[in-house]
Amino acid sequence: MKTDRRRIIAAAMTLLVLGSFGQICAKKHWVATWATAEQVAETHNNPPVPLAGNSIRQIVQTSISGDKLRVKLSNEFGKEPVEIKAAEIAVALTSGNSHLIDEQTNTTLTFEGSASIVIQPGELVVSDPVMLSMTNRQNMAITLHFGACPANIITSHPGSRTDSYIAEGNTSDFSKSTATAHWYIINAIEVERKDNARAVVILGNSITDGRGSTTNVQNRWTDILSRRLLAGKGTGNVSVLNMGLGGNCILQGGLGPTAQTRYPRDLFGQEGVKYIVLFEGVNDLGGFGDAVAKADRIIEVYKKIIEEAHSRGIKVYGGTVMPFKGNNYYSDNHEEGRNRLNEWIRTTDLLDGVIDHAAAMADSNDPARMDPAFLFENDWLHPNAEGHRHMGEDVDLSLFTR
Repeated sequence: MKTDRRRIIAAAMTLLVLGSFGQICAKKHWVATWATAEQVAETHNNPPVPLAGNSIRQIVQTSISGDKLRVKLSNEFGKEPVEIKAAEIAVALTSGNSHLIDEQTNTTLTFEGSASIVIQPGELVVSDPVMLSMTNRQNMAITLHFGACPANIITSHPGSRTDSYIAEGNTSDFSKSTATAHWYIINAIEVERKDNARAVVILGNSITDGRGSTTNVQNRWTDILSRRLLAGKGTGNVSVLNMGLGGNCILQGGLGPTAQTRYPRDLFGQEGVKYIVLFEGVNDLGGFGDAVAKADRIIEVYKKIIEEAHSRGIKVYGGTVMPFKGNNYYSDNHEEGRNRLNEWIRTTDLLDGVIDHAAAMADSNDPARMDPAFLFENDWLHPNAEGHRHMGEDVDLSLFTR
């Protein structure tokens, strides 16, 4: 009897454990595997041929894998409706230097069951989920077939560092398409996961956006970081979301909406965010006005973001502003402002950690300037491809196991 009773108790405990394990494993959630910051396309960044009545195939490289996905499209900065007559997603055969796709993977996207949708001004729409297997760092092609679409004031990401392809008419034939290194309307790809997959989202300017990296190679510092995370112990399910905008400022001016106005959308509007990296400021500090006073104002914005992130259970890491001596941004006052901001980032107990890009990229003989080995076009501001590699490899991966 005692033996039978023990067996019954053991079986009950096994079922309890298995039931709890099953509940944990069955808890599904969405995580963004790719996303981009958006703005109004400047005139010189408008599509080279109209989108209205035509088709565009846009290539992106995701981070974490998944078998079930959905796509976000945005008309947030538009003033007129955008009509999508049809849309597909497929595995791309390159990281951007061709329009070719794996035709067997081409999958129709729908929106509340409809193949078409009209995206109103200021609106973000999410496709219905589809089953489509993606590996880590998968090249994906999102094809949109437009009806009505304005010729300007288009929601876009100008600095895609990846070619998109515009073809005439509602077509799947892109053999005679026009290439352009910009993204339009596409906003994010999300995957459904059952594990503890999570995302790090990086608020940045042109350095994070990828200036100095190689078009269609996907070698921004954030790409390097993503590949390291995927190969790392305990970080293989961490996605990297690049929210860099070229010319962006935190406080005022610059290109695109300022960081202090866009952060609620670009940081907290992403699915599955567990970590935030704040890596802005150089365009503020290098502009007109007292850089020391600007540094203090930037710190106040950062404090606000940190407080909001912590209330959501999100960790925040500070990225130090890299040296820019030799660039027109440089002056004694601007350098004083950079050092003031960086000192706060390195010493405050409000942040959960530091990514010290400034130290990693500085010339050992003159820490006020960038190591010449990393210079892009000798502008003393942006890193070249080797600099992006160095930045991505310098990040401590243990930050993303906490």
